[in-house]
Amino acid sequence: MNTAAGVEGSNSTLNIVIFLIFVAITLVIVFRASRNTKTASDYYAAGRAFTGPQNGIAISGDYLSAASFLGIAGAIAVNGYDGFLYSIGFLVAWLVALLLVAELLRNTGKFTMGDVLAFRMRQTPVRAAAAVSTLAVSLFYLLAQMAGAGGLVNLLLGISGEAGQDVVIAVVGVIMILYVLIGGMKGTTWVQIIKAGLLIAGAFAMTLWVLGKYGFSLSGLFQAAVDKGGKALLDPGKQYGKTGTTKLDFLSLGIALVLGTAGLPHVLMRFYTVPTARDARRSVVWAIVLIGVFYLFTLVLGYGAGALVGPDKISHAPGTTNSAAPLLALELGGPVLLGFISAVAFATILAVVAGLTITASASFAHDVYASVLKKGQVSTGGEVRVARVTALVIGALAIAGGILAKSQNVAFLVALAFAVAASANLPTILYSLFWKRFNTQGALWSIYGGLLVTIVLIVFSPAVSGKPVDPKTGKSASMIQGVDFHWFPLDNPGLVSIPAAFLLGWLGTVLSKEHNRAKYAEMEVRALTGAGAEKAVAH
Repeated sequence: MNTAAGVEGSNSTLNIVIFLIFVAITLVIVFRASRNTKTASDYYAAGRAFTGPQNGIAISGDYLSAASFLGIAGAIAVNGYDGFLYSIGFLVAWLVALLLVAELLRNTGKFTMGDVLAFRMRQTPVRAAAAVSTLAVSLFYLLAQMAGAGGLVNLLLGISGEAGQDVVIAVVGVIMILYVLIGGMKGTTWVQIIKAGLLIAGAFAMTLWVLGKYGFSLSGLFQAAVDKGGKALLDPGKQYGKTGTTKLDFLSLGIALVLGTAGLPHVLMRFYTVPTARDARRSVVWAIVLIGVFYLFTLVLGYGAGALVGPDKISHAPGTTNSAAPLLALELGGPVLLGFISAVAFATILAVVAGLTITASASFAHDVYASVLKKGQVSTGGEVRVARVTALVIGALAIAGGILAKSQNVAFLVALAFAVAASANLPTILYSLFWKRFNTQGALWSIYGGLLVTIVLIVFSPAVSGKPVDPKTGKSASMIQGVDFHWFPLDNPGLVSIPAAFLLGWLGTVLSKEHNRAKYAEMEVRALTGAGAEKAVAH
């Protein structure tokens, strides 16, 4: 394989043309959507004009990120059964989101998680804390998408050298910023709907193609993967079962994936784009169906890549495991299918980073600027203007972070974002919705404490430093090469950080005398019935 000329058999010109066509079409749609973006509700929540099915498709487009398409397919191709555990965790997580938070959040808030917390607590401190947590989760997630972009472009265009990949990541970031600045939530939602349709259709076509090669027999496909990659691909434990530590790491990963979705700010914000609580419920049902079907496709695509491409070739490709799906497309349909799948992967990255960026910028502008700094005395235009400036700053940070993290497995980076969301956001949301005694101090302790514990454990984990060098690649699997300052043994901190955040929220609450029983009762009625929610939106 000649990396300087791209993947052998690919056509970089064709890949670029297909991608540019997609970008041009979606930018036109974003421009058209931006005509009606006048108020804060239009910019943050698309004027609450989307139906349940439309929002469900958009949620699946937001949720099915580069981790789902690139990272999981590669993880299954190389690690088999253990790689598929990512798919199961991501899917089961939606049941938590549906049963615990979707409808209640829609009824209680306006635009952000800070609205929900501020309903029954002191506005200034909890809004600031919610904004800090939202920005942290969004930046971790953005790292994963940008890393996926770097690896994918290296694979498709044969851009060798660090500088070339860095430029590509910057270009992806700039296009993403354009979507957010011009179209707001409405434009971003339409991009996500288009991207979801393309991604699921492309994955479905490739799934049928792979199964067709083995007589539509799953056992035949699995046997071919085993012949090329070894029997360990079908057994539990290839990645996480070697030692007691890796088994604990798997448990930590599973907890973070299952609980993290209900705390992801860009997913939570989507529930505010529908007009009624019934539409919020329908959104999640549609999302679960589409996401569930897609994750079944990843099982076939992952083992198909293992059987047709082979784990060794995938591990040594530009982008390593993130290259499995594009390499499979090249094996199946040549340069044309590779070009289409590449454009879909780019679309996936652009749509998700746009959703993350608008969520983070909305949280800062609405919770910090408008509510904390200006005490609510700010015009709609001024708030939206600050949101757009914030989007520029977040885009720049995402580009810088993506350049640093470009060699990491995308699914793994997303799992870290889930750990932050499950630790810093979920305990606070659940306590706020369901515990009468919960108060401002409890919210601050659970948000800041959960965030601090999670980030400290990540920084001092083997994920950042200290993993042994792979003799085949000459590189360590850690983010920072050549140093070792880790003392926490697990890659994913969820097993420790999530219980710690729940404990801190409880402790902070019981140590404070603040208790607003009447406000909780009002919030409970609104969350369960939706009474008064539309009035709050109108204001």
